[in-house]
Parts: sequence; structure tokens; C-alpha cells
Amino acid sequence: MRAFRILLVLWAGSLWSVALIVAPTLFHAQPDQELAGMLAGRLFSIEAYLGIATAAIALLLPDRGKFWWGYAAAALLASNLWVIGPRMARAHLHGMAWGLGFGAWHGIAALLYGCACIAMTLLIWNDDFR
Repeated sequence: MRAFRILLVLWAGSLWSVALIVAPTLFHAQPDQELAGMLAGRLFSIEAYLGIATAAIALLLPDRGKFWWGYAAAALLASNLWVIGPRMARAHLHGMAWGLGFGAWHGIAALLYGCACIAMTLLIWNDDFR
């Protein structure tokens, strides 16, 4: 159980660091903005898979019902990966996807990712998962 708590804290920290440090640094340091976007997108997809794996592990633990905020974070990240991401890519290629441009889809993805970060912070802050 303690190992799982460490995993939670590492996951939460990685979520925040990718959003606040790594992705902005990519766009600042990489002159090719398209390459920076592809690299950032890959990092965000890794975060989604890490969240899904963590949520799957939580399902195997006795206190799985207390992991609600973690499940919410994983679901938000999975939505970004499998629902928003393809639409954002389509809008980038074709100018629009489902009536929204790339910027709008990017904003939705950023909002969902931010909510996942907050959900993980709430899980750890409230110390709900013991």
C-alpha cells in the first residue's frame, strides 16, 4: 500500500511538471513549434497511460472505493487521449473538426488536463486513499 501511495505522488508530480515546466520549456527551447507540439503531445499521452495503469492497479486494492479522484483524473486523461486528441489533430490538419478549430480543441484539452491535475491534488491533499 505504501508503494502505491508513492506511485500516486509521483504521478501527481509528473502531471504538474509536464503541464507547468516541461511542455512550456519545449515550446520555448524548440524553434520548430510543430515538433515541440508533437513532443508535448507524446508526453501528455504517456501521462494518460500512466494514469490508466495507476487506476487499474487501484481497482485491485482493498480501499479502491476511496480512489474516486484518481479515477476521475484517469478518465479525464483518457478522454483527452482518445476523444479530444484525434479531434485536435484533425482540426490541425483540416482547420476544423466538429465545428471547432485547433485552438478551441487545445483549450478543451488543457482544461481537462488541468482538472486531472486538480483531481490528483485533491486526492493527495484530502489523504482519501489509505
